[in-house]
Amino acid sequence: MGPSALPSFNAALNAACAVLLVAGYTAIRRNHVTLHKVCMLTALGFSVVFLASYLYYHIVIRRGEPTRFGGPAVVWMVYQVILWSHIVLAAVVVPLALFTAWQGIRGNFERHVRIARWTLPIWLYVSVTGVVVYWMLYHLYPSASGDNIMPAR
Repeated sequence: MGPSALPSFNAALNAACAVLLVAGYTAIRRNHVTLHKVCMLTALGFSVVFLASYLYYHIVIRRGEPTRFGGPAVVWMVYQVILWSHIVLAAVVVPLALFTAWQGIRGNFERHVRIARWTLPIWLYVSVTGVVVYWMLYHLYPSASGDNIMPAR
């Protein structure tokens, strides 16, 4: 897998995380505790891999060069709302997800459930909007992003 495949890989990790979050929520609603744990901890693992891959791509491969959105102004405004809400909530969900998982692992189920009611929708939103941002950059306006070609240095 070359560097140009990393955005697709990252989107796949986000999509898989979203599926696992829904599966984990469904499992716990049906009282399948072990399946819930597996789904949620796997989602957490996928998120960690995503974060490492994302940072590697943007810091090492792109050398901090931003990815530009080249669609029309109306779509650009929608993109910006999605992107910035994604970024802000992604920063919020990292400690939330870790804290929620820690409470579950430690057996503090009351606290786990109380915080998970906030963590799940935020984490799911971040995972889904990560895929939407990827789709908008690489599929809705693929020639605008220029990410199919590594930046010259």
